[in-house]
Amino acid sequence: MTGERRDPYRNFRFRVEVEGIQQAGFSEVSGFDASLAVVEYREGNETITARKLPGLAKYGNISLKWGTTDSMDMYNWMQESIEGKVARKTVTIIAIDEEGGDVATWQVIEAWPSKYTAPNFNGTGSEVAIEFLELSHEGMTRTA
Repeated sequence: MTGERRDPYRNFRFRVEVEGIQQAGFSEVSGFDASLAVVEYREGNETITARKLPGLAKYGNISLKWGTTDSMDMYNWMQESIEGKVARKTVTIIAIDEEGGDVATWQVIEAWPSKYTAPNFNGTGSEVAIEFLELSHEGMTRTA
């Protein structure tokens, strides 16, 4: 061990790249996780404790939130899916260090929009109008 201390990366410094889409930035990314289902199995002549076997891999849907601008790229991607032209894309989520360098990267494959939410509006509010897109996908890997 070198004795060097490494500080964890901050969760508020990140960027998201969606293949073929120009979107200025996102305020929040959440939900990207992976898990294995557990299959319990027991034969009649074995002990009373079941064996646990790995089942299907499952990936959580990813939620993207961003401040509404004149860009309609993310909305159009969803609209194309509604019209039956589902375009699956690679989505890359990148953590950025304090100096602005890329330090950790997760790549999501075969992603497509499964839910879109338009902003809420309130005449007495002062918050930013936020759009929301939920992505379904078929796999996630950490590449750096």
